Amino acid sequence: MASALANRAMGAIVGSAVADAAAQPLHWVYDLQKLQGILDENPNPEFRPESANPFYRMQTGKQSCYGDQAYVLLESLSECGGLKVDDLTQRTLKFFGPGSEYDTPINDPYRDRSGPRPQLPIEGPWRQASLKSFLKNVDAGKEETGCETDCQIDGIAKLAPIVAFYAGHPDMLEKVEQAIRVTQNNDECVAETLAAARFLEHFILNGPDPKALDVVLSQLSDPNRKQPQDLDKAVIGHIHQVKENLSKTPKELIPTVFAGCVPSSAAWSPDS
Repeated sequence: MASALANRAMGAIVGSAVADAAAQPLHWVYDLQKLQGILDENPNPEFRPESANPFYRMQTGKQSCYGDQAYVLLESLSECGGLKVDDLTQRTLKFFGPGSEYDTPINDPYRDRSGPRPQLPIEGPWRQASLKSFLKNVDAGKEETGCETDCQIDGIAKLAPIVAFYAGHPDMLEKVEQAIRVTQNNDECVAETLAAARFLEHFILNGPDPKALDVVLSQLSDPNRKQPQDLDKAVIGHIHQVKENLSKTPKELIPTVFAGCVPSSAAWSPDS
């Protein structure tokens, strides 16, 4: 049993890294017609040799800005034997800050936005909004380094290492929140990420379970739940929405149910 649990924990970490690398060449393709054209050419787009990313171009096999955050978190947990917020903060600063691969003019957190629009896609990685705010907050000497306005997917995307490390521990959710707030000090982001952590922990501890949605709904509805958030009721609503649309394929779901959530690449950037 212990071996199976350890294998599932390891699988979560490795699977997360592989999935990020596999999807990276099609990252942030929000033009649904363009995406469909790509899928018509190859219905199995994993590890696409040529990047179609409209914002940045990286060699296939490399991690996105999300996968790199998961790597930094994994490294910190491994080196420290658990979560040490100060260590995670310093490693994040080193990996994404001055002198790093991410330290380019287009990625400058202080770049003048009133100037000419940059030519896209750029060559190299993209430093997104939460990381730019993180760097500014560190520069300003703030104790709370996380971005207060960014609620994008970073928290969930880098979740696997810390849930795998603390799965089954009573303070798992507390550790997840502490780690996420290093770069995203946003209540909406934290509430959604803690819900995702509950799902991942359940699968690591129990293996496949078709009733996982109901299990997490029950946890979030428990008045004595751990690490409660003011937005848990909203998260419950989102999960019910998922249940209602389980029969739909992504191709059916995105343009209909979530049409207003899909931004145009011409109007949106990861700095939004």
